[in-house]
Amino acid sequence: MAPRPYTAEAAGVRLRVRVTPKSSNDRIDGIYAAGDGTTALKVRVRAQPEKGKANTAVIAVTAKALGCARSDVSVTAGSKDRTKTLFISGETSRLTRAIDALIDAQN
Repeated sequence: MAPRPYTAEAAGVRLRVRVTPKSSNDRIDGIYAAGDGTTALKVRVRAQPEKGKANTAVIAVTAKALGCARSDVSVTAGSKDRTKTLFISGETSRLTRAIDALIDAQN
């Protein structure tokens, strides 16, 4: 089994995502396995990768999928890259269960 794309912390979860902008629809699309052995959650968004539009869409798609507020999700690294790190604040155990359920639903 591949490593999970998140790290649990006291105040929430750090989640690695691999973004595909200009997609046909907004959705979570499984796991991306990088060549270095790390994994990321694949997120497809319709938004263009300009002026933060794709980042805003990634936040919205992720928040909706995890059942939390958009204000609980922020991009903490990779704002101009396809691979980003998000911090999702909230109850860690609930968030990790929600992420695991998303991953398991894709497999």
